[in-house]
Amino acid sequence: MIKWGSSFTCIAPDSPGYGQSEPLAIDSPNINDFGDGLIEFLNVLGVKEVAVYGFHSGGAIAMNAHVRNPGRFTALACGGYPIWTDAEMALYASGYLPSFKPSSYGEHLTWVWSRILEQSWFFPWFKTDATTRMRNAHDDIARVHAQVMELLDAGDNYQHGYRAVLSAPSDIPPAAEEHNPVLIATYQGDPLLVHLERLPEMPAGWLTGSADNPVALEDLFGDFLKNFPAPSYESFASDSDRGFISVETKHFDGVIQWSGNLNATKLVLHNVGESIEMIQDSGSLLIDLPGHGLSGDISEAASLDDWAEIIKLTLTNLGATKINCVSGDQISALLALAIAKTIGAECVCATNAHIPADGEKWQAAQPDLTPDRYGNYLTRAWQVVRASQFFWPWFEAKNTNAIEFTASEIDPEYLATAHRSLMRARSRKQLTKLLFAADKSELIKNTPKISEWQLAAWAKDRTDIWRP
Repeated sequence: MIKWGSSFTCIAPDSPGYGQSEPLAIDSPNINDFGDGLIEFLNVLGVKEVAVYGFHSGGAIAMNAHVRNPGRFTALACGGYPIWTDAEMALYASGYLPSFKPSSYGEHLTWVWSRILEQSWFFPWFKTDATTRMRNAHDDIARVHAQVMELLDAGDNYQHGYRAVLSAPSDIPPAAEEHNPVLIATYQGDPLLVHLERLPEMPAGWLTGSADNPVALEDLFGDFLKNFPAPSYESFASDSDRGFISVETKHFDGVIQWSGNLNATKLVLHNVGESIEMIQDSGSLLIDLPGHGLSGDISEAASLDDWAEIIKLTLTNLGATKINCVSGDQISALLALAIAKTIGAECVCATNAHIPADGEKWQAAQPDLTPDRYGNYLTRAWQVVRASQFFWPWFEAKNTNAIEFTASEIDPEYLATAHRSLMRARSRKQLTKLLFAADKSELIKNTPKISEWQLAAWAKDRTDIWRP
């Protein structure tokens, strides 16, 4: 999208059940259901005509929508198109899509790392023999990590889109039919390369091709789509209760994800190392802090005042003019103090304000969650979120540090949400260091009224927790 952004207005929806999109409200959706979902998405946006690019399963879904909605796409660039044999369909049905649900102790993370890593070694990934070796095998940590995060987001819903494509008949129309142009192409080493030879005779204006590598394929598709421009659109319909807002300052140039009520009087900040996924509060305005969740990254040189200014500009750009109270969860209560002063709020409040008196000890215990070749960082993060439900601080497991917990807080789905949030908290260490280094007496000096500073019952008599 970054490369093509200079030539196109790019819109990239997550398929239903993947990324941040909700699954289709259908038990066993087929390829037509996903194609219909794509068209419904365009209808909601107000897009009448559009040039489309889709790769692998995305290409199959786009092809279905293209053929069944003539004229809606000015052109389609399809990155590989599957023409399955009966034997292939039977093989994939036998083992390609096992259930994928989080387990209490994180065993699913070992599986997901190996599953994603080895899908570049063998296709299909579960049939490991000499005949299924891939040409472009790799152990690229960044690529594997990105795909692992996508599968963690989808959870068991990942089965639906894959199954729809792996069991779908060909949507290539008869050669005599008229349809807008299509280019079906892929790169050397892609498992769908051999499928180009299986394609039937296609309508006039439909082409096939190949490229040496993925980058060359992107260029091939980009040049193709430029020949079939879609109408220009001044704006698109958007959700009224969630989205992204562009923010640019000296130390931040990106987007901030938000959700909730733009007319709210309270801004709620998630804990450092978490995200808005962890907060249930539809009446307030929520944001993913910079370097957390789906918000953009912040410069390492940013000061605490810079963080506060970024949030202030976020509220300005959102038009959230009624905010008069800032609430921070756990360590972010300190950030709430800084932000409230910067935006001129009337009050500050804190939830679960279990702020360690010894900040240096807390920082020293924070694990390195940098992705590694063996996927150890995934289980390391799971240990953090699970232990956090049983002890405070989480890194000192002893009876005197035991805290109360509920069944919902150790439910694997809840832990999985907390785990994904922690994995996406790229600026966790940076912000923790800033907050613990801040002069707390200065933070509360001239700050707005602290209307509430909530502590759990187990924390009220703890001497190792800071209070204003």
